[in-house]
Amino acid sequence: MGTGQSRRNALKTMITGSAILGLSSAMPSYAAERGLSDTPLKSDALSDRKAPLKGNVKHSVCRWCFSDIELDEFCIAVKGMGLKAIDLVGPAEWPVLKKHGLYSSMCNGAEINLTDGWNDKTFHPKLIENYTKMIPLVAEAGYKNLICFSGSRRGKTDEEGWNNCVEGLKQVIKLAEQHNVVLVMELLNSKIDHKDYQCDHTAWGAELAKRLGSENFKLLYDIYHMQVDEGDVIHNIRTYHPYIAHYHTAGVPGRNEIDDTQELFYPAIIKAILATGFKGYIAQEFIPKQKDKLQSLRNAIKICDL
Repeated sequence: MGTGQSRRNALKTMITGSAILGLSSAMPSYAAERGLSDTPLKSDALSDRKAPLKGNVKHSVCRWCFSDIELDEFCIAVKGMGLKAIDLVGPAEWPVLKKHGLYSSMCNGAEINLTDGWNDKTFHPKLIENYTKMIPLVAEAGYKNLICFSGSRRGKTDEEGWNNCVEGLKQVIKLAEQHNVVLVMELLNSKIDHKDYQCDHTAWGAELAKRLGSENFKLLYDIYHMQVDEGDVIHNIRTYHPYIAHYHTAGVPGRNEIDDTQELFYPAIIKAILATGFKGYIAQEFIPKQKDKLQSLRNAIKICDL
């Protein structure tokens, strides 16, 4: 997911208007922070002939990275590129996705924020309440993945973090199993963007998954974040793929386009993901720097469509 303060602000806005707190999950505005235009683009300017995607990768894109584009228009654009899903859309906007025949590949709205998570018992009552309400909504809508977060360490050891997460998540995991919903904890870097975040290495998240012992708890492997904190991306994908349900992409450094301006070689990474037998979604989560943001998205999809 996103970088530093912008991501925290985004989640605060989304959660304030989530299904849990009133069913109006509005996306945050990044116009001032990211220099994005706040003038809506015309639908005919966004439509694009459907790209002949190869079908080996299930492509998605994170809504917040293109939040200056009105959702209806964004749906038209991404569908024209051949995408079938959008990440991080809350319940209030699911009807818009359904209208355009698009899937919500990673649902959000039950989390408190990135810092107040399952590793701290203080937040368990609210999280249990939120996820108990949201899990059935996700299932009723025909979706599967619901995001969650470890939260900040606040001085806790790894063992304390694992124990607290297990204690809290076990109170909702049975409900998730009953509804065939997967709780997906995102791996975020604690070096640059999310200081003190506990689930900041793949091994930590995989150990939590082992302790929970449920197929309805998995990890969101954010390639950008894990390159920042631990590197060795392909090796870790090969090692921990049984615990990974979803991937996010972005360029390193900076979380921008995944082109030749950054250090990762995405064709090799996507090839490694596919070699594990992965059948889930790979979602673009980069912050476009180019003036034509939708062209940046087209280029990213082309790079990843092996």
